[in-house]
Amino acid sequence: MKIGLIGDSLTEGRPGVSFVSFLQKKFPNYRFDNLGKPGETVKSLHTRLTNSPLQKNYDLTFLWIGVNDVYSKLLKIQSQPVVKDHDEFKDYYRNILNNITSSSRYTIAVSPAIIGEDLDNEFNLELRDLSYIIQFITGKHSSIHFLDMNEVFLQLLSTGDRSNFINTSILNIMKDALFYKSPPRIDHLSFKRGLRYTIDGIHLNSHGATIVAEKYGAYIEELLQL
Repeated sequence: MKIGLIGDSLTEGRPGVSFVSFLQKKFPNYRFDNLGKPGETVKSLHTRLTNSPLQKNYDLTFLWIGVNDVYSKLLKIQSQPVVKDHDEFKDYYRNILNNITSSSRYTIAVSPAIIGEDLDNEFNLELRDLSYIIQFITGKHSSIHFLDMNEVFLQLLSTGDRSNFINTSILNIMKDALFYKSPPRIDHLSFKRGLRYTIDGIHLNSHGATIVAEKYGAYIEELLQL
């Protein structure tokens, strides 16, 4: 079986802990193509897939994109272009899905998760809007399933203490990727920042990566009938 994983740095697995490595351990006989790219937005992903189309023989493809269309607005440097409004997001996302579905037997559209572990900040409210848009688009396709990762983390963070830490420095993000590579060190940094599932409010620590791998794994088992 061949599975495509399309997305941004969360899919690539840097900085933070790679959920893809957990999937590879759980499904050793499956091939996982990690097509995550740091800083990717729906606009830049559309360009990438247009210039370099997917191979035509994926059994299952996950699309996890959208967080940088909000998060990049907090950064001093935007590495990739972002959409101007939700209507443009919808158009680009729909075109990306059309590209992917022609190359894959099944497609899972994953909503962006969180920006900061404070559920009430304005960035998470905007991500919720993007999740509704993605859910609306996927509801029109029988071969596309919707995984609401935003809701998953909102439920997990609905109880207990929450930190409002969000890393908005490109330099510090690069330092995290360079100096914090092992899960124990990453989890210790999360603890120091008061974070439960992320290293910086966006990228995953081992607890967050485990949750994402479990959600992805459930779809793999269901759709590919292990």
